[in-house]
Amino acid sequence: MAASELYTKYARVWIPDVEEVWRSAELTKDYRQGDGVLQLQLEDGKELEYKLDPKTNNLPHLRNPDILVGENDLTALSYLHEPAVLHNLKVRFTDSKLIYTYCGIVLVAINPYETLPIYGSDIINAYSGQNMGDMDPHIFAVAEEAYKQMARDERNQSIIVSGESGAGKTVSAKYAMRYFATVSGSASEANVEEKVLASNPIMESIGNAKTTRNDNSSRFGKYIEIGFDKRYHIIGANMRTYLLEKSRVVFQADEERNYHIFYQLCASAHLPEFKALKLGKADNFHYTKQGRNPVIDGIDDAKEMSTTRNAFTLLGVNESYQMGLFRILASILHLGNVEVKDRDSDSSIIPPNNGHLSVFCELMGVTYQDMSHWLCHKKLKTATETYIKPVPKLQAINARDALAKHIYAKLFNWIVDHVNKSLHSTVKQHSFIGVLDIYGFETFEINSFEQFCINYANEKLQQQFNMHVFKLEQEEYMKEQIPWTLIDFYDNQPCINLIEAKMGVLDLLDEECKMPKGSDDSWAQKLYNTHLKTCSLFEKPRMSNKAFIIQHFADKVEYQCDGFLEKNKDTVNEEQIHVLKASKFDLLVELFHDEEKATSPTGAAPTTGGRTRLSVKPVKSKAGQSSKEHKKTVGLQFRNSLHLLMETLNATTPHYVRCIKPNDFKFAFTFDPKRAVQQLRACGVLETIRISAAGFPSRWTYQEFFSRYRVLMIQKDVLTDRKMTCKNVLEKLVQDPDKYQFGKTKIFFRAGQVAYLEKLRADKLRAACIRIQKTIRCWLARKKYLRMKHAATTIQRYVRGHQARCLAKFLRRTRAAIIIQKYQRMYVQRTCYKRKQAAALAMQCILRAYMARQLYKALLREHKAIIIQKMVRGWLARQWFKRSLRAIVYLQCCIRRMRAKWELKKLKIEARSVEHFKKLNIGMENKIMQLQRRIDEQNKDNRSLSERLNGLEISHAAESERMRVEVHRLRGAEEDAKNNANKVTTLLEELERLRKDLKNTQKEKKAIEDWAKTYQDEMEQMISELKEQNHLLKNEKNDLNRLIQEQGQQWTEKMQRALKEETQQLENDLNEERSRYQNLLTEHLRLEEKYDDLKEEISLAVNVPKPGHRRTDSTHSSNESECTYNSEFAESEEGSRGGEDVSKAILDMSLFLKLQKRVSELEQEKQSLQNELDRREEQFQRARARDDEEHKKARGAELEYESLKRQELESENKKLKHHLNEMRQSLRGSAEAGSAAPGSPPYTVLLDQLNSSNEELEVRKEEVLILRSQLVSQKEAMQHKATMTEPLPYIEDVQKLTDAKEISQAYMGLKDTNRLLESQLQAQRRSHDNEVEVLRGELQSVKEDNNRQQQLLAQNLQLPPEARIEASLQHEITRLTNENLELHSDDPKEYKAYRISMLRRMVDLMEQLEKQDKTVRKLKKQLKVFAKKINDLEGGQMDVSPGQTTDEPVHPVNIPRREKDFQGMLEYKKEDELKLVKNLILELKPRGVAVNLIPGLPAYILFMCLRHADYVNDDQKVRSLLTSVINSIKKILKKRGDDFETVSFWLSNTCRFLHCLKQYSGDEQFMKHNSPKQNDHCLSNFDLAEYRQVLSDLAIQIYQQLIKSMENILQPMIVSGMLEHETIQGVSGVKPTGLRKRTSSIADEGTYTLDSIIRQLNSFHSIMCQHGTDPELIKQVVKQQFYIIGAVTLNNLLLRKDMCSWSKGMQIRYNVSQLEEWLRDKNLMTCGAKETLEPLIQAAQLLQVKKKTDEDAEAICSMCNALSTAQIVKVLNLYTPVNAFEERVSVLFIRTIQTRLRDRKESPQLLMDTKVIYPVTFPFNPSSLALETIQIPGSLNLAFLTRV
Repeated sequence: MAASELYTKYARVWIPDVEEVWRSAELTKDYRQGDGVLQLQLEDGKELEYKLDPKTNNLPHLRNPDILVGENDLTALSYLHEPAVLHNLKVRFTDSKLIYTYCGIVLVAINPYETLPIYGSDIINAYSGQNMGDMDPHIFAVAEEAYKQMARDERNQSIIVSGESGAGKTVSAKYAMRYFATVSGSASEANVEEKVLASNPIMESIGNAKTTRNDNSSRFGKYIEIGFDKRYHIIGANMRTYLLEKSRVVFQADEERNYHIFYQLCASAHLPEFKALKLGKADNFHYTKQGRNPVIDGIDDAKEMSTTRNAFTLLGVNESYQMGLFRILASILHLGNVEVKDRDSDSSIIPPNNGHLSVFCELMGVTYQDMSHWLCHKKLKTATETYIKPVPKLQAINARDALAKHIYAKLFNWIVDHVNKSLHSTVKQHSFIGVLDIYGFETFEINSFEQFCINYANEKLQQQFNMHVFKLEQEEYMKEQIPWTLIDFYDNQPCINLIEAKMGVLDLLDEECKMPKGSDDSWAQKLYNTHLKTCSLFEKPRMSNKAFIIQHFADKVEYQCDGFLEKNKDTVNEEQIHVLKASKFDLLVELFHDEEKATSPTGAAPTTGGRTRLSVKPVKSKAGQSSKEHKKTVGLQFRNSLHLLMETLNATTPHYVRCIKPNDFKFAFTFDPKRAVQQLRACGVLETIRISAAGFPSRWTYQEFFSRYRVLMIQKDVLTDRKMTCKNVLEKLVQDPDKYQFGKTKIFFRAGQVAYLEKLRADKLRAACIRIQKTIRCWLARKKYLRMKHAATTIQRYVRGHQARCLAKFLRRTRAAIIIQKYQRMYVQRTCYKRKQAAALAMQCILRAYMARQLYKALLREHKAIIIQKMVRGWLARQWFKRSLRAIVYLQCCIRRMRAKWELKKLKIEARSVEHFKKLNIGMENKIMQLQRRIDEQNKDNRSLSERLNGLEISHAAESERMRVEVHRLRGAEEDAKNNANKVTTLLEELERLRKDLKNTQKEKKAIEDWAKTYQDEMEQMISELKEQNHLLKNEKNDLNRLIQEQGQQWTEKMQRALKEETQQLENDLNEERSRYQNLLTEHLRLEEKYDDLKEEISLAVNVPKPGHRRTDSTHSSNESECTYNSEFAESEEGSRGGEDVSKAILDMSLFLKLQKRVSELEQEKQSLQNELDRREEQFQRARARDDEEHKKARGAELEYESLKRQELESENKKLKHHLNEMRQSLRGSAEAGSAAPGSPPYTVLLDQLNSSNEELEVRKEEVLILRSQLVSQKEAMQHKATMTEPLPYIEDVQKLTDAKEISQAYMGLKDTNRLLESQLQAQRRSHDNEVEVLRGELQSVKEDNNRQQQLLAQNLQLPPEARIEASLQHEITRLTNENLELHSDDPKEYKAYRISMLRRMVDLMEQLEKQDKTVRKLKKQLKVFAKKINDLEGGQMDVSPGQTTDEPVHPVNIPRREKDFQGMLEYKKEDELKLVKNLILELKPRGVAVNLIPGLPAYILFMCLRHADYVNDDQKVRSLLTSVINSIKKILKKRGDDFETVSFWLSNTCRFLHCLKQYSGDEQFMKHNSPKQNDHCLSNFDLAEYRQVLSDLAIQIYQQLIKSMENILQPMIVSGMLEHETIQGVSGVKPTGLRKRTSSIADEGTYTLDSIIRQLNSFHSIMCQHGTDPELIKQVVKQQFYIIGAVTLNNLLLRKDMCSWSKGMQIRYNVSQLEEWLRDKNLMTCGAKETLEPLIQAAQLLQVKKKTDEDAEAICSMCNALSTAQIVKVLNLYTPVNAFEERVSVLFIRTIQTRLRDRKESPQLLMDTKVIYPVTFPFNPSSLALETIQIPGSLNLAFLTRV
């Protein structure tokens, strides 16, 4: 493909960058061939001109499409190069928080520096059994792949974990080992997997230390072989270690620590057992304080010490050995504190009595003098003599440190050897999986011998890795028949030859070590002379003559020669070793004892690998031992052990894990591109990419290619043959045939071709989208135009109509205006005329009136003058009398006026006073009424005053008239007055005075009127204020009522919520207890099965059969039956004892004791739960007894009556027994006499007894009737008592109000009064309604009673005479019980005590009656038996009597009516029990029974057999039958427990058997739905409540077995049907896959679909329905099924990045809707199954909703309430666009979600627990099937059963 087609405008490329290594840029101009510059734009918008190299003219790397970014496998990328790999890892690590990524066969693991919840047992279970490509990358996926290949290919496996220090190698290896231990388990009870895991804390404590790069850095390499047997269970392990860093014991750099074990010892120094070690803080010892950082954040060394000691104990290292190890470690610390001082320049000395040396010698058991001497001296040997030479201080210190390192190395070897011994297994190893945890490529500023050995090992591993990758590529091409072309890859064999070949670096180093005067300088010169000119990989630094450079596969490394010889020799003073060997400390001697047993390099692999092994021989050594074997250098040892390791790895199938350190600062999820690129180059990941890119890295199956690129094809290109279709399309799309190859099943593409095809696909989809958009926009525009056109037409129509209406309105208004004007003008003219006419008439009238008035006035004057004269004359006569009278009246008026003013003032003062105001306000309504009456009185007074005033006015007018008359009279006597002038003056004065008095009287009248008006206003104001106050009080009353109602409603809601929460809590607690109990049952069953398996294995191993004692399964199961339900355990104990008698050497008693102890613990726990249940029942009984005690006194008479009746019944019972005995004696006597004729005495006694029994029954019936009448009378008495004690209404005294709040109190009193009146009214209404209802109910009950009586009468007439009495008696008891229970509906609170007492009394009476009935029935049966015997005797006499002739009539024989008298029982013999169990349980096929017979038939048959055993009162038979049934069901389930149909069949029958035991137990709570005949069939002699509990436990076990069987069938279908299969074809596309090919989502012939799941669900449902399983139980099973489907689907969704897309969410929702539709079809929507799918539904919705804004985040948080925060974040992180049109979820949005969900309180667990089984309940489900109607088919082979 031409570059011009790819490097076009907007194409994105990668360019080198100093800081970020690679930066992304976009072309702003098309590239043309020959251009030397590319026009680019960076992501920040900066323009850039990128110059191409003129020599190579190489273009920059192209960037992959966004849809491929974040892939699980790096080989799935279209462009395979370094920037693509780096960017993909960065996106997954920082954005998606995914630390694992595949790179072909390599798993790249990036250290997150944060604890992640992805290593729990739920994750392990999720990855177990899955294909490697189906799940997201994980260390568990690699471990599972290794485990599966080991089992499939029968080939050993290896997992090679490498990386820098701090990259997480140790943790990855630890998790891989944990996976094997969890998945495989151990083959025995020795818990080997726990021991394998326990070796980790030991090796970490003695081999790990804190470095600047890692807090728990492994300072040695190890290879752990985990052994498996033929069944692939762990049987043991073996560990090999390499190159322990001994120098760390004596020296640590800054910010580093020594090995963890030293700090753990110091932290535990305060413990009593460590007092003798004389330790202290780590800062007190030289070997632990050099790093100046003795503490690791978050690590408790004391706690870690406890873990280490526990691990030692688990691995079998006893306490004494542990203390010995700690003594040696403590002595090393004390040795480091030994001070050496200079004696002179050539010698040194240790001061005497050095404290630390004394402690060292004491702990090591050596002498102080010898050790102090040889620390400062050394022995030199020549051919003839031996010299002891002192050493200077520096050499003495080095000798001390060498001794410390040597001791620690020996201790390390000893611990490793003992760990291997503990993990060694006696069972033959079939295969193994090796886990190699080894250091990665290292390069520092100063590199020495350790880095040289590490890089040498990595060169060997890289070579093996390259060859393996090359081999896999070759195998893939050959498998697909692709032409093989040689791929050029880097071969590091020259570098390996430079190191290990003859005359190589190691060879020259060993040769120099043998030289007497060898030095680092001379060795460097030999290297220069040998390799500088001959090997291009070897270089010499310019500025140094003591260093050399080697070109490794990862990088150039410069090594400093200083110290190489000394570290390679690893010498130690031999005399110091002799001193230690002479120790009294046994463990120390044992450590150095192995030096005499050195093995040759060709022997077995050394367990110490690269550790220093210096053998110091004694003087008298054997001549046969070679001294050279003791002088092996460290380099030689490491090379030999490395060769052995490579041989092991080459013999296995390797799996690679490359650990990457993202940054040097241990920041969580922080990615440093520079550091990452260095490690990727060093660990071989980029080499893998390069090898893949050199060939055909992209590989598609034909079906996947067709599904993905179907859009690029036209209809005629699509053929039935997918392969030909793909070939034709590719030939059209890609012109260069070298860019792809067609294999047998796949298409192989060169690098970049998939990106080109994706570009074509995106262009095609984009064009299709544009076309769709164009069409839709055209349709929308046309719709809009038509809508606008229609709107315009409508608007025009309405406007024109409006205009026409306006015109018509204008015309109408104009005409109306003209008419109005006409009439207005006419009205104006007429009005003007009328006004003028009226004015003229008025003027005339006024003038005429004026003239009349003038005439009248003149006449009036004359008349008045006459009257005045008359009046004056009369006045003079009566003047003296009136003067006196007026004076008296005036005086009276003044006095009354003065008193009235005083009274008014007093009233005003009282009105203003508080007390008066209070009195006025006392009793608002009364006061208002008084005020109203006073106002009425005042009005009456006002009316009387006004009438009085009117009278005064009238009298005054009359007086005035009289005065006028008198004036007339006086005028007449004017002449007389002239004569008496003085009298006239006096009269005038008197007249003036009278006028003044008249004015005063008028003023007083006006004042009185004003006062009355003022008083009236005040009263009106007061009334208005009172009305306002009354209104306010009414409002306050309404507010208070509303508040009370609101508070009442709130309290009601609160109480309802509290009650609901408490109920929910109780339900949860009950479910937890039930689940716990059922889990205990499951554990108990598992232990029993395991115990049986072990017993069978032991019996097979012993294999000592006795002749004549072999038994079949059926006899074995029956003969083993015991009297209790745990008989299996008892029989297993007997079997174990028998096994001990046969072969005690083979039998492991400890195992049996452990199992026995476990079973006994489970039994005890079960018993404790049962005791707790009994205790609570006893508490309830005691509470009920207390209630009985409270009503005991009230029941005195009744109890006495009951006791009397009980005594009478007992006496009657004794009398009946006495009669029976008499009858037996008489029969016995008659049998001896041989006479049993009808007239004989026995026959007479028999008839008398029958008659007395009938009479007794009649008497009992009359007593029951009397009892009924007494109960009715007591009921009436209680009702009368309740009526008499009814509470009286409470009336508050309103006259006692005395304080300021009395008004509100009065109001409250009135409110209470009103409320009370209302309540009384409502109570009366309710009582009336209740009376009406009671009357109606009584009428209805009378009708029903009448009907029942008629039915009973009809039934009794059909019954025989004996059964009539029993039926009538039972009917009376039932009727009395019903009447007694009717009291429950009257008034629960009032009649609670009465109800309880009467119920209990009736229960007691019924129990007594039932006992008497049973006794009577038993006597009747015995009488029948005796009657039958008598008839037989009579028949015999008739046969043998010689005097009887054939003509004599035959005596009638009693022939029983089988169908009518059948009691629903089956009789069998004791010896037939085994045959019954065998035919009905062990050999019964469920399919035939379910199809041909009634459901639950075996349960009915077994219960009918049990009824007969109960009927004959045979407890041994009952116990034996129940035990045999339980054991047989367990045996058949153990044999065919994987068959769903069998388990469902026996679950149904076990539940039916349990229901029968309850239904016919005689308990009233289970007899409510029984018919009278079924009540007659109840068990009479035995209480089987305990066996009901045993059967309930058995049903729980069968239910759990059913769930497991169902889960095993559904499990393989769920992921394929719910996730992978495309139910809606074409919605989701297939993305490019890498080397780790995932399961295809295209439905092939062998894959499961959603229809498969639904068909299986239908099968489950139909099977359970056919077997007659209870509907409630079916609902619980369906709920469990749907939970498993939802949990498994969601777990796989959370672990598969390729499934988290929008289209997959649509597929899931469609699948869930199909499941819901299935629930609707089966009427199971209420079973709770839909709710179990809620997490899956919300996850699917989360994949489809918008995920951008804060509103979207809020909607997601409110929507996903069934998902945990971890699950929501995981789905968002995994969300992957399938098409280019989808967008990724931003990191900011995910952080917003996390912030909003921060306050949620939930479990941090990521996955749902698929092993959860909901607690099951078995609701009582009575059967309406009558036992006497059941027929036993002949196919069951139960002819030995007899119907009774």
